[in-house]
Amino acid sequence: MTVLTVEVPNTTTHYPLKIEKGLMAHVAEEIKNVYTNKKIVMITDTNVHQLYGAKLEQQLTDSGFEVKLLVLEAGEQTKSITSLMGIYSELTAFNLTRSDLLIALGGGVIGDLVGYAAATYLRGIAFVQIPTTLLAQVDSSVGGKVAIDLPEGKNLVGAFYHPILVLIDPNVLQTLTDSAFNDGMAEVIKYASIQNINFFHQLASYQSREAVMAEIEQVIECCCSMKRDLVQADEKDTSERMLLNYGHTVGHAIEAFYHYKGYTHGQAISIGMIAINRLTEAAGISRKGSTAVVKALLEQYHLPTELADPADYADILPLIKLDKKNIHNTLNVVVLNEVGAAKLLKTDSDFFGPLLKGHDIK
Repeated sequence: MTVLTVEVPNTTTHYPLKIEKGLMAHVAEEIKNVYTNKKIVMITDTNVHQLYGAKLEQQLTDSGFEVKLLVLEAGEQTKSITSLMGIYSELTAFNLTRSDLLIALGGGVIGDLVGYAAATYLRGIAFVQIPTTLLAQVDSSVGGKVAIDLPEGKNLVGAFYHPILVLIDPNVLQTLTDSAFNDGMAEVIKYASIQNINFFHQLASYQSREAVMAEIEQVIECCCSMKRDLVQADEKDTSERMLLNYGHTVGHAIEAFYHYKGYTHGQAISIGMIAINRLTEAAGISRKGSTAVVKALLEQYHLPTELADPADYADILPLIKLDKKNIHNTLNVVVLNEVGAAKLLKTDSDFFGPLLKGHDIK
């Protein structure tokens, strides 16, 4: 088993990330190591429930826990204030106290939503992340960012609130569709693009999903280690941690414009990475040819790199002004000096204007 520890400087916050194939069979044992009370509310979605929900509920019950299972509709639309209010009502009805526990069993939507519920219910209760998608395992379950979406934009209501434990079982990825798996690979490629050229070449060497899965524990560990280091250096996302948002400034705006239905998160940030890199390469900020290199790797994992209709940028770009990295009318955009080395560029939303011209960026 690989065990990484996240330790947030100047706080008492520290928690383990455990990565091991077959870990789902030992969840109750792992929970007992960090939680001594009995009541647990486990929240999942309809897709994950069919695969793991009932089995994990039974495992916890057999270990002496009193468990309430909540099953929400799958999809980004669930990450809403309406869902949050429903969760609060269920927690109250179950008489959950500040000494009890929430478990988030699912992908990024469930992890973010349950994490925000944990951060705000009774001013904060403990929760455990059990991510079941590649995207959640390498990114959203780590680092303590929890949030819900508003109609105006993604993750606009949230908090920094860390789990007490993250349990990552790579075996659960076998049940993902190819599309969902590739969605997670967008975040994996992001990590390699911003900070690790050797990892980038490693990803390019894989010729199939099976090849990735043969080394999946190492892939997940590499991503989680990078995120841990950035979180420990900058928990509140004011400097180095912003590098994790490569492609997200445009990507989040794309998701919001299409009401979280047109493109998945991974697809949107894939398009966003190429959009920003095309701009910065044209401006002489990014090394010449870097866009083509990143684009080729994204397309190797069957990810889109262009909007189906570039004319939509006319309505997408105004949403960038709602980006959380827009501070004092200055937008902190993540750009590549070269593949494997990123930096922050202070600019404004007008920087993205050339995208309105589609491919004709000079």
